[in-house]
Amino acid sequence: MYTAKAEGRNTVRRASTAEQTRLTALVSTEARIRAALQEGGFRLALQPIVPLHGGLPLKGELLLRMRDAGRLLLPAEFLDVADRRGLMVGVDRWVIDEARALVAEGALGETGCVGINLSGHSLNDPGLAGFLDAALARHGVDPSILVFGITETTAIANVARAAALAERLRGSGCRVALDDFGAGFASFAYLRHLPLDFLKIDGQFIRDLRASRTDQVLVQGMVSVAHGLGLQTVAECVEDAGLLRGYGVDYAQGFHTGRPRLVERGVATPDPDSYTRT
Repeated sequence: MYTAKAEGRNTVRRASTAEQTRLTALVSTEARIRAALQEGGFRLALQPIVPLHGGLPLKGELLLRMRDAGRLLLPAEFLDVADRRGLMVGVDRWVIDEARALVAEGALGETGCVGINLSGHSLNDPGLAGFLDAALARHGVDPSILVFGITETTAIANVARAAALAERLRGSGCRVALDDFGAGFASFAYLRHLPLDFLKIDGQFIRDLRASRTDQVLVQGMVSVAHGLGLQTVAECVEDAGLLRGYGVDYAQGFHTGRPRLVERGVATPDPDSYTRT
């Protein structure tokens, strides 16, 4: 039906065998996501974020995994289906509640902030603020420990709602990061409207930094703008922190700083190599 609409409407399109196979896979994945939400089938992995110049300590960023048939699925294997099938609000709420429980039980280690990613659906969740406050009260967590990440593409799609969500989060005492900055190729102008604490530079500008003069200029510009606005910077996908330190980047995240490790309530275990790339 959607293919027929995309081809101009008022047409007929017969599903091919490949399309039927994809639909069957989508329905199956949706069912497994629903089961994971109901039966505790999700897990979180913590990837370290380290300061390059001292300053506020960050534990790292929590990354979602889903148990399925004896293995852990990466986000790329199920989040698109969750997004398309309207399940992301439930997934976001599970991540928030589990993250706060892990912090409260000390499963994430010593002091420091921890990053939690939110989907674009959270912008339209009218009950999120109340859920956040209830989770804070239930687990007794200092809200300033939590850094909620909103992706740039989500923010620029609806700046007003992104700003309202950021205000609610900061009003609860949490911090806010703009994630994957630069991926949306947007103007810096919208930064004036978003109450933020951190700016996370997208990994596409970091991976080939030593070889690309263009990336070097862009990263230096991002850092200058962020610092001028009073924001701390985090570089993603870091494998060599040398140049970043010279550019004044505040924090590094990636294989240079450490691979993700699975965290359970009261237990921390290594995350196998096959789970490490986000």
